[in-house]
Amino acid sequence: MHNDNTEADIRRIYEQWHHTVVARDIDGLMALYAEDAVLETPLILAALPSSTVGMLEGKAAIHAFFDAGLRKLPGELGRWYRTGTFFSNGRQLTWEYPRATPQGNQIDLVEVMDVVDGLIVHHRVYWGWTGFQSLMDIRGRAMR
Repeated sequence: MHNDNTEADIRRIYEQWHHTVVARDIDGLMALYAEDAVLETPLILAALPSSTVGMLEGKAAIHAFFDAGLRKLPGELGRWYRTGTFFSNGRQLTWEYPRATPQGNQIDLVEVMDVVDGLIVHHRVYWGWTGFQSLMDIRGRAMR
């Protein structure tokens, strides 16, 4: 695996990932992922109730997840407020959607992405307490 990320690649992923998710632009979102990308998030269990593992491999599986999640859970995932602060060492990109926002609480997440040649190859989403409670509610409704 060759890794030639530039500062512009990292900033593009940081800005475009957020923009495409908020706009529900699945094609734009998927353009940021490598063909063999891996996504890990417990939201998989809520968006795809038949899933038993919170991990997907390959762009097609990730596309199906985002398609189902953005279609089925439209208003559930918060305000998407973030502070504009991100951290990167050129290989890994990390930022937070904090619980506390100027408009009140939102689902709290930390996004961690490994980036190779300007594409996301491994994406992990860590959920905070407010997010965890929301996941439990969504999963419970899906299981009924």
